Amino acid sequence: MTFFQQLLIAIVQGITEFLPISSSGHLILIPYFTDFPDQGPMIDVAVHVGSLLAIVIYFWRDVMGLARGGFATVGIGKDPLQRRLFLWVVAGTIPAVLFGLFLKLGGYLESFRFTDLVATNLIVYGLLLAAADRWGKHDKSFEDVTLRDAVLVGLAQALALIPGTSRSGVTMTAARALGYGRVESARFSFLLAIPAVAGAGLLAALDLAEASTQMQWDAFVTGVMTFIAAFVTMAFLMNFLKRASMMVFVVYRIALGLGLLVFF
Repeated sequence: MTFFQQLLIAIVQGITEFLPISSSGHLILIPYFTDFPDQGPMIDVAVHVGSLLAIVIYFWRDVMGLARGGFATVGIGKDPLQRRLFLWVVAGTIPAVLFGLFLKLGGYLESFRFTDLVATNLIVYGLLLAAADRWGKHDKSFEDVTLRDAVLVGLAQALALIPGTSRSGVTMTAARALGYGRVESARFSFLLAIPAVAGAGLLAALDLAEASTQMQWDAFVTGVMTFIAAFVTMAFLMNFLKRASMMVFVVYRIALGLGLLVFF
C-alpha cells in the first residue's frame, strides 16, 4: 500500500466511523473511485481499532466508570450503578460477538463487499434513522439504560457487521427509538462499541500475526492515522448533536445510496 492510500483510508474511516453514514460501506467504495486495490478486511479492522482507541481516550471518564463496574462485578469495590452499566454493556455486546463469529468462521465477510448491498443499506437504515430521530421520545440518559434497552441496541449493533448499515447509525437509531437524547444515544453507541471493536481487533490480530511484515506495518500506520482523524470527528459530532438533528446525515445517506444504485 502507498502512503496516500493509507492516508485516504484513515481519513475516510476516521470521519465515517462516528458519523452515522457507514464506515465499512465507505471503505468498500474506495477502490471503485480510485485505482487502489481493495484493502481487504484486515486493514478494515485495523482502522476500526484506531477508532476504538479514540473512543477510549475521548470517553475516558465513562471508560473508567465501566472499569470500576467490572471490578464491582467480581467483588472488588461497591458501585452498584457502575456495576449495572458494565453488565448491560456486556449484554449488549453479546449479539454482535456471536454474529461476528458466525460471519468470520463461515467465511461470509467477503460476500458482503459489493455496492448494491451498501447502497440499499444506506437508504433503508437512513430512513429508519430519520424516523427515530424525528418521532421518538428523547428524555433518557445513559444512566437510565436497562437490560432490555442494552440487548435491543446490541441486536441493532450486530446488524452493522453488514456494510452500509453503520454501527454508530443503527445503534443511535435504536437508542433514539427507545427514548434517549441525541448526545446520550451517541454516548451509549460509542461505549457499546468498545468491547465489540476490541473483539474484532483481537480476531484480526490473529490473522495479522501470520501476515507479512509489510502488511503488519501498513495496518499499524493506517490505524494510527485513523485514530487522529477519529478523535477529531468524535469531538465534532458530540458538539454538533447538542444543537442539530441527524437529518443532514440522513440526506447524505439517501443521496449516496441512490447515486450508487444509478452509477454502479
